[in-house]
Formats: sequence, structure tokens, C-alpha cells
Amino acid sequence: MVSLLALVVVVKLPSCKKITNDWETFTIKKGKHRSTYALNYSKDTMFGWNITFDSSAIYSTVDSLNQYDINKLIGWSDCGDNHSENSIRFGWRWLNDSLEIHWFKHEYGKFSFDLIKRVSLCEEHYYELTIYRWDYKLAVDGTYVYIPRNCVYDKRRYQLYPYFGGDEPAPHDINIKIKKGTSH
Repeated sequence: MVSLLALVVVVKLPSCKKITNDWETFTIKKGKHRSTYALNYSKDTMFGWNITFDSSAIYSTVDSLNQYDINKLIGWSDCGDNHSENSIRFGWRWLNDSLEIHWFKHEYGKFSFDLIKRVSLCEEHYYELTIYRWDYKLAVDGTYVYIPRNCVYDKRRYQLYPYFGGDEPAPHDINIKIKKGTSH
């Protein structure tokens, strides 16, 4: 009887899952653009993240026109190219007292973007990116858009992390919490 009990315990142990805090805080320091120099490669085509912005996402730029710039949140390079040549990601900006979430695409070195939706500060929101053969699907809390894709093959791509601005650096420390979600 004792050996049967031991067998049950051994069988149960591998299925135990340690509970961990999978959230990572990305900080863009005052006067800087980047939150990290991490490098992560993947050939996956489906990605999900839970993301929370705190009040540090509220900012004013020195040049008022820069307030309309899109900061980069998270995404991937594509087509086997450098991200400034081809990439897709979520973008964000603080404009008119709200946090706007955009899609942001580099295609052949030129960029384009548009609003997906506005989200609340200090609340968790789910972001999903799917790379299809002919387009990208970007979704925030179920609101989604399809963006045409300019290459039809999947090569290894690298992840893109939070980045502030274009020509103007972060006016203060900005903290963004990100937890990798499960691919669907």
C-alpha cells in the first residue's frame, strides 16, 4: 500500500505548477528612448500580451507637434528585415487626456499607423497580434483591425519592446507592465 501511495505522489508532482509573477516592468528613463536592449527571436505567428500603463504614461512634449507622434509599445520585425524596414507593432500616445493605442507598421522603410482604441490607465488590457500570410491582425480587448502585409513568407523575426518618441526622448520615467499571454 505504501508503494502505491508513493507512486501516486510521484505521478502528481510533475503536474504541479509553480505560481510566479510573470509581469515585467519596462521603464523608459527620462531623457532616453529605449526600455531595453533585449533580443528575442521567434518564427511564431501568434502573440498575446496583457499590458498595463500607469499614470507615468501621461506626458507633454516640448514640441507640441511631437505630442502626435506614436510611441512604440510591442511587436515584431518581419520579412527577415530590420524593424525600420519591415515591422508590425502596437503604438501608443497620450493625446487629449486619453491613452490611445494604435497599430504601427514599417513597410519598405516608410511608416503608417492608425487608432485601434483608447484604453484606461492602471487597468490590464489584452493585446493580440497574429501574422497571417497576407495581413496582420491586431486586437486590443477584442477590438481588432487587419493591416495588409507586404511579404508572404515567414522568416525568423525579433521582438520589439517599448520605445518613446521619434526625435524627442521621454520627458520623465515611463513604466509599462507587460505579461506574455498564451498564443491562441
